[in-house]
Amino acid sequence: MNREINPSSIAPTAANYAHGVLSTDVSSILHLSGAVGVRPDGSISDDVAEQAAVTWENLAAICAEAGMSLDDIVSITTYAVVGEPLAGVMAARDRALGGRRVASVLITVPALARPEWKMEIAAVAVR
Repeated sequence: MNREINPSSIAPTAANYAHGVLSTDVSSILHLSGAVGVRPDGSISDDVAEQAAVTWENLAAICAEAGMSLDDIVSITTYAVVGEPLAGVMAARDRALGGRRVASVLITVPALARPEWKMEIAAVAVR
């Protein structure tokens, strides 16, 4: 149903993601709003890598509520505040996706909606 598209006629991706993901025979599409690393109790870590890990937990909960899982995610857009280390953000993505590659973009921004938020992820899941 979901297949990576990585043409050999163009340069490979710059990191661990797919150029595109083709979804066929789709029965459900879930558009996930920008999720942040706020824990259920309202707390948030100062560490961007920890925020990324919690963000993926939150995305998993949203997918589960829709009868899906992180395995159904085909595309993500990650926003990270300029100056924050990105390695932990990308490592959290790779752990959450279990090595599966999806269409992905990472955008650095001067700030997010709240000053304590250091990163945010929007996604699309398809089943």
